[in-house]
Amino acid sequence: MDSMITRKLADKLLQLATYYPIVAVTGPRQAGKTTLCRATFPDKPYVSLESLDFREFAESDPRGFLMEYRQGAVLDEIQQAPGLVSYLQAEVDEHPEPGRFILTGSQHFGISQIISQSLAGRCGLLTLLPPDFEELLGFSGVPDDLFTLLWQGAYPRIYDQNIPAHQWLADYIATYVQRDVRQVLNVGDLLTFSSFLKLCAGRIAQEVNLSSLGGDAGVSHNTAKSWLSILEASYIIHRIPAWHVNIRKQIVKAPKLHFLDTGLVCNLLQIREPGQLRLHPLRGAIFESWVVSELYKSLANQGEQPVLHHYRESRGLEMDVLVQRGDCLHAVEVKSAATAAPDFFKGFEQIAGRIQTASLSLRLDNVVVYGGETSQKRSTARLLGWRDVGTILQQAL
Repeated sequence: MDSMITRKLADKLLQLATYYPIVAVTGPRQAGKTTLCRATFPDKPYVSLESLDFREFAESDPRGFLMEYRQGAVLDEIQQAPGLVSYLQAEVDEHPEPGRFILTGSQHFGISQIISQSLAGRCGLLTLLPPDFEELLGFSGVPDDLFTLLWQGAYPRIYDQNIPAHQWLADYIATYVQRDVRQVLNVGDLLTFSSFLKLCAGRIAQEVNLSSLGGDAGVSHNTAKSWLSILEASYIIHRIPAWHVNIRKQIVKAPKLHFLDTGLVCNLLQIREPGQLRLHPLRGAIFESWVVSELYKSLANQGEQPVLHHYRESRGLEMDVLVQRGDCLHAVEVKSAATAAPDFFKGFEQIAGRIQTASLSLRLDNVVVYGGETSQKRSTARLLGWRDVGTILQQAL
């Protein structure tokens, strides 16, 4: 079994297992779901439905299969035996003790639908992503340099098994495209889909324009739309919508495209080593995407559905990320430069003005995350060095 770093989601997983008879953990492949569930519930039998004999048993004789595990079990990769879910429903309706079955599933688009239809009210649902920066520090050999960290990304196998990042990521992309996507798309589209994925990487931290993206990939607007949904449902990308509070008429309403792992982006963009990233034209966009994914992980680790926004007016003002929690609005600007400059702080006053004009009763917490080392409390905002990315949402105003 993999060496276990402490995962923040473990607390939430234990908590939900005291309420619900079933708890399901979804997330991308290789994010550490199996390791987490087995370590959190070491006394439960473990069954991988990737294994053909178990899968065949579960599919052909679901009642007999569940009889074997009356006391409960960790059922890994439940999307391999979707038919089992409705039998699980009957089983837990009969014996609804909390925490009986722990499920994991990778292909979010299939499994979330099945779970929400069959297990509504009986199942707690959590998302595990690759480790956030704080969790990653539990491994030895985590880079001390920002660009090396962004280039390697956060998938645990890279750190755990000391596999060279470029090798592991290339294999991951090949496996993901060939295996998971093949189950959803026509096989003939795989080559086009691969180039579509690379085009998405080239548009990181930009607003999504489906027509131009589809045009460049040689597919229709609708195909581009459905492929983005597949990438989003399998936790490769994340689209953050424009902040929808109607402050002004000329706000741009398109969502922004982010990847949940910067290592994958660097691999897709054929950035061969960290030094190349340091000088790359997309360096700032990749750093911005990293900060967005750290925020996303921080909310998912608390069992929340991450709700992030961006804001841009067609003339001038923009804010990279907005996170509203209660009556506090965290306004986050991201700058990859290592030295703080006055223009880092210029948007905050305008955002405050917009909020006042719209009579929104929100308290603003202004944050700049930059590529430098030191964090400071400035008069207009908190300036956070990249290592302190985990503290963005910790500010109690």
